[in-house]
Amino acid sequence: MTVKAADSVAAAYLRLLSERGVQYLFGNAGTDFAPIVEAYAEFSNDGMPAPQPVLAAHENLAVSMAHGYAMLSRRIPAVMVHVSVGTANMICGAMNAARENVGMLLTAGRSPITESGQHGSRDGYIHWAQEMYDQAGMLREIVKWEYELRNAGQLETVVDRALAIAGTEPRGPVYLSLPREVLGEPAAAMQSGPTRLQPAAPAAPDAETISLASDLLARARRPLIVAANAGREPGAFAALAAFAERFATPVTQHKPRYLGLPSSHPMNLGYDPHRFVGEADVILVLDSDVPWLPVQAQPKPDCKVIQCGFDPLHTQIPIRGFASDLGIAGGCIAILAAITKSIDIKKVDVSARRDWVVTERAKLDDERRDMIEKNAHRMPMHPAWVSHCIGAAKDSNAIVVNEYTLQLDYCSFEQSDSYFGSSSASGLGWGPGAALGAKLAAPERQVIAVSGDGAYLFSNPVAVHHAAALHKLPVLFIVMNNSMWNAVRRSTLQMYPQGETGRGNDTPFTRLGHLPAFEQVCAAAGGYGERVEDAAELPAAIERALNVVQNEGRQALLNVICGV
Repeated sequence: MTVKAADSVAAAYLRLLSERGVQYLFGNAGTDFAPIVEAYAEFSNDGMPAPQPVLAAHENLAVSMAHGYAMLSRRIPAVMVHVSVGTANMICGAMNAARENVGMLLTAGRSPITESGQHGSRDGYIHWAQEMYDQAGMLREIVKWEYELRNAGQLETVVDRALAIAGTEPRGPVYLSLPREVLGEPAAAMQSGPTRLQPAAPAAPDAETISLASDLLARARRPLIVAANAGREPGAFAALAAFAERFATPVTQHKPRYLGLPSSHPMNLGYDPHRFVGEADVILVLDSDVPWLPVQAQPKPDCKVIQCGFDPLHTQIPIRGFASDLGIAGGCIAILAAITKSIDIKKVDVSARRDWVVTERAKLDDERRDMIEKNAHRMPMHPAWVSHCIGAAKDSNAIVVNEYTLQLDYCSFEQSDSYFGSSSASGLGWGPGAALGAKLAAPERQVIAVSGDGAYLFSNPVAVHHAAALHKLPVLFIVMNNSMWNAVRRSTLQMYPQGETGRGNDTPFTRLGHLPAFEQVCAAAGGYGERVEDAAELPAAIERALNVVQNEGRQALLNVICGV
């Protein structure tokens, strides 16, 4: 018997997601999702509640869009992909989300279990070849939890458990497979109530450890804070600014993914911890998986290191040998508040600390000014100049999504949630999709996506610009194009400084010659595209592109020709 879609498990599933606050379902579906598609079709006529469907023409794009949306909204989005092949295509995006503790519900179809005899049994030739013995095994190491929906009766429990685990700190993706026969089962009698499976509250910082940490920080002559993801918590931006100012404790952010401190803050010592960790006598690490690179700098043997975060030892990472003289589990806001309460302000020599930081900030400011002046007319353009021009043109509350190439030292950010950087997993192609998701979460704000040429190619540009047009998400894409996998070249030069790679420009696997005209890809989707080669023309080009985005409501792309 054929079950009407509105009475099916698929329909109950969509209603349940909506009731649980899931606003969007990002998807690239397959033949296994026929009950979901039909339920949406019936809902559109009946006005039944369901998450808004957001189509993406590639699975990695769908996950990246969900990632960007979650960064801004702090809500749990849902993602829908095809069976084995769809799951395989989203693994890169799932890895990015996992390493950045972004909670999301990843769902995939499951090849029909039965060969015949049930509503939803196999009716296409791919249903045999696409089945796997262990589909979830592809990402079991990545996700926090995975399960397969077995029958209609367990739907509410399974969905509530998935959302609770995804939303429990440290957050992360979960994976749920949905067999077609189960989705097509009747569920007319199901009645869902308020969920009784809530995310678990994080552990409170241990009072004794807080006391030890506060004593170390109070006595320190050269304390240093190193952060990367501290700004992930709403309110952490202000909390860190207040703490750093009160105790004259300098902050450096190593490859930040969430902004932790205003650029102009007097305690902001930039984004390179290596010039400071060797001088520090106490280092407070706030949610930073790699606070410094041991091959570039090491703390002094007697320097005390305090590791803080929801998972201060970053247990997802197989080997991580950074010192941890004290480990404090909890959110950065709670930890900073507890330390503040514990520190006796009279013990802290604030004036001496502040004088040192003023001197170091002056050095940084001079270096930055010299770099901008030196590269203002250089061609091909230097990334520092491009970053400076972006910073000068953007709105004060603009959102910049950076996939590696923007240099933070030359682009000012004064507000929370105004900058987001690439996941430490470095799965390429994340940035453009994440920018679209950010625009979906904050449609009133200006959104700029900055990528290298190689990362842009990985993003499935045709799918990206299609999604921007389809969902009316006017984003400015800036591609810093040096026709090179510069990260590969740089890594080779670091490992072989006297090798042949440094003597030639045509080394294997680094040069990206014969690149397409990226600006035309955007234009083909109805956007504005422009190639920029002259450094002097870049400010005006950015203004033109932003005008299209803001006043015409169209996406825009600048293909900016850069040097190595």
